[in-house]
Amino acid sequence: MSMSIVCLAIPDGVQRRPFSIRHNHTRNLSMQRLSSPADWRGPELLKRTDWIHALTAGEIDEIERALKIAKARGVTLATLEKETFPLTAFPRVVEHARRTLENGPGMFLIRGFPTERYQAADLRMIYWALGKYLGTAVTQSAEGDVLGDVRDIKVDLSGPKGRGYKTNAELEYHTDSCDVVALFVLRTAKSGGRSMIASSVAAHNEILRRRPDLLEVLYQPFTWSLQNQNRPGDTPTYRQPIFTIHEGQFACRYIRTHIRSAQRYPEVPRLTDEQNEATALLDSIVADEAMYFSMMFDPGDIQILNNHVTLHARTHFEDYDEPDRKRHLLRMWLAMPNTRPLSPALGQIYQDRRAGAVRGGFPSRTGKIVFETTET
Repeated sequence: MSMSIVCLAIPDGVQRRPFSIRHNHTRNLSMQRLSSPADWRGPELLKRTDWIHALTAGEIDEIERALKIAKARGVTLATLEKETFPLTAFPRVVEHARRTLENGPGMFLIRGFPTERYQAADLRMIYWALGKYLGTAVTQSAEGDVLGDVRDIKVDLSGPKGRGYKTNAELEYHTDSCDVVALFVLRTAKSGGRSMIASSVAAHNEILRRRPDLLEVLYQPFTWSLQNQNRPGDTPTYRQPIFTIHEGQFACRYIRTHIRSAQRYPEVPRLTDEQNEATALLDSIVADEAMYFSMMFDPGDIQILNNHVTLHARTHFEDYDEPDRKRHLLRMWLAMPNTRPLSPALGQIYQDRRAGAVRGGFPSRTGKIVFETTET
């Protein structure tokens, strides 16, 4: 399902329905239909604009003034804080985004930032500053990158070190290892690179309707590969379910390539027929045009997704030959102050499972953080 987004500013102070997934108090909560504002289908989401904010001229001017202030003070990415990049209008956008991500459809789109006006280093600083207002950035790899670069550097996605954001490959529906993923579009590809998003809550309910026996399988542990993001001496795999419910709150974590990759280790249990059937059903449901929507990015877009209730994918893209025209997005993995508590089953990746905790990501092997993805 393709989309053409109408850019409408969202009035400040709009109240959102509190997020609450309600269940009948039966013995098996996983077998209940989830009731949530994040239970949506692509065609219906296209009719809504409550998850889109078009930046106003005043908001853009304020960001530019804050950039000038920060640069005049000698602020670097390592020293930047909200106080050194002062904004008064953007925090209202942040509050709207947080409510929509956690208590609404689980996605938010900011449109219209004029990337063509700025140098690459300034865009990196602006995005890092906006991230400071949104939440707390966590490391995206063992290299310690908190501000990542999504671009094709010819990494083998099928290998044990494969990470999709370093390739131009088609990416299957998946979640990232954090509460919220945010992408800032600097340049788009020559062709392709379409973004697809589906509701994991809607997928859960559809599996319940079609094959409740396979829904049970998705609540049981699978073995996952850490894709070389483990620390020296740690095991390269871990056990985790795809669906969890904790304190009445649903969460999905799904990266099928990591589950398949774990099978290269001889000590890992082989995937059962039921596990393969369950993940294949999940994949087929979210890839149904009745379930997802797709969008082509424009430079200046900032797409923000709640990983607990959405899955995202990408089509293969063809890049330009010129280095300064190649597709390039900046990525942050964010812990948010208003997020849900998580199940103990998600402790391997999230560590601190408390609501609103700083959590998720892959620990830096060196303990240092970097602000650019290296070509490894």
